[in-house]
Amino acid sequence: MDKKLITTLQNEFNQLSNTLEESAIEYWYARDLQKILGYNSWDKFQNVITKAKIACENSGVEVSDHFRQVGKMVQIGSEAMREVDDSGFGRIRSKGDTALFGGNTTQNMKDKLSVPNGRPLADFLPTITITAKNLATEITNHNVKQKNLYGENSITNEHIQNNESVRGLLGERGIKPEELPPAEDLKKLERKVKSDEKKIIKQSALPKDREKSNGK
Repeated sequence: MDKKLITTLQNEFNQLSNTLEESAIEYWYARDLQKILGYNSWDKFQNVITKAKIACENSGVEVSDHFRQVGKMVQIGSEAMREVDDSGFGRIRSKGDTALFGGNTTQNMKDKLSVPNGRPLADFLPTITITAKNLATEITNHNVKQKNLYGENSITNEHIQNNESVRGLLGERGIKPEELPPAEDLKKLERKVKSDEKKIIKQSALPKDREKSNGK
């Protein structure tokens, strides 16, 4: 690969980077990377992502540190992209959250669950709520494509309706997302798992290894 191509790719990657609010952490959307990496089919690129996740697991790298499941609602019709900018996407997602949480905004829920500044709400949501959010987003992605929706207003209305529907389903089973207790801090849980793994490895050392250690 020649230097000119490398420089071009690097510039394209930089232009597509996003930064988490109140932090310097960069991230990229898979849908954006798909195009510049030359994959016309999302299914084929998804296979590449799956292989990358497996490679992380085989190397002992925490997959969730590098891959997060999100829905970016900009895929329209026959693989054509229509303009819904990042700030517009944020507004759509926020209004969807408000519908799912019975009128509570994302910030309201962060306050309710005592989420530290700069941390995403998802790190403190129970699994059932994360699943509900993902389901509503997937329905929106599907309907945006099927109904050929265009523009922030129409996509927002669709996303609100889908979150309200998912909330209704949960309500039928006696579940109110805004009343569920917070899950254990995901980052603390990851650190605890890694710490426990180290303890297990240490405690399961072979006897001869321990003898060698004692003999030093």
